[in-house]
Amino acid sequence: MTAARAALIERAGGPDVIEWRDVALPPPGPGQVRVRHAAVGLNYIDTYHRDGTYPVPLPAGLGLEAAGVVEAVGEGVAELRPGDRVGTFGPERGAYSTARNVAAVSLFRLPDDVPDEAVAALLLKGCTVEFLVERCARVAPGATVLVHAAAGGVGLILCAWLRAIGVRAIGTVGSAEKAALARGVGCDEVILYGEEPVAPRVRELTGGAGVSVVFDGVGQATWEASLGSLARRGLLVSYGNASAPVTGVALGRLAQAGSVFVTRPTLFDYYADPAERAAGVERLWAMFHSGAVRPTIGRRYPLEEAAQAHRDLEARRTTGSTLLIP
Repeated sequence: MTAARAALIERAGGPDVIEWRDVALPPPGPGQVRVRHAAVGLNYIDTYHRDGTYPVPLPAGLGLEAAGVVEAVGEGVAELRPGDRVGTFGPERGAYSTARNVAAVSLFRLPDDVPDEAVAALLLKGCTVEFLVERCARVAPGATVLVHAAAGGVGLILCAWLRAIGVRAIGTVGSAEKAALARGVGCDEVILYGEEPVAPRVRELTGGAGVSVVFDGVGQATWEASLGSLARRGLLVSYGNASAPVTGVALGRLAQAGSVFVTRPTLFDYYADPAERAAGVERLWAMFHSGAVRPTIGRRYPLEEAAQAHRDLEARRTTGSTLLIP
């Protein structure tokens, strides 16, 4: 048995439901690998698992994203061996731990020149951006798009990725500090949503035409602004619920907005088989190695301060990627 510390929730609720337990890990079973974590990524989806927005069987672990080193492998695992550096973005939860046994198929062997903290800051968010831009929206060079929460973990990577492929990005943020961060990675224009209405400003910036794509990870609070910012036959990519889920959508509203399209994608539908997973991660590391995409790590918390990290994330007190350090 190997000793570890791990987060557990026994009921859905606020950050206070996160408990820490001493656990004894048995040897990894068939198809499993024991990984010792070096850095863990905090993602908004973690709060959805915690608060019940995305129900999970209880009791449950938390966390999808981590980087670490293989300590032991189970029967039938040939592609990994002790000492290999690996990363994961799920779908297994339980990354909020010092070590765990995890299915080998959910792990990626890491390039030697990508540090653990960069992996934990980029892997899930970067692969999210890869599928959003290149396979979901299929954004073409020369397009103009709107990025909500442009200074967040996904938002900063989105803006950098869009710049690298020749796309004009308009971002929304909540403060001058966040505006500077977004501009620093390539956001062409920034709207402070608390100071001016978003859709009219987007129309002004686009000569009245609107944008071809809106990337909206906020949800209910930005739904109308997103629809109002779209060009005729534009695409609204609603990929998150940071404010609240969008509900009660009347299809006639899409017609009124200009015969627009809406999609609600999730990462694991675009990383559904090994070939997709391998190609998507390879594309992310190519963008990293080119210098186009780099992690922006806003804050680091000790692993067992995950509850405070959740509070800060939900209160919009974080920028860029947030890490939990074992």
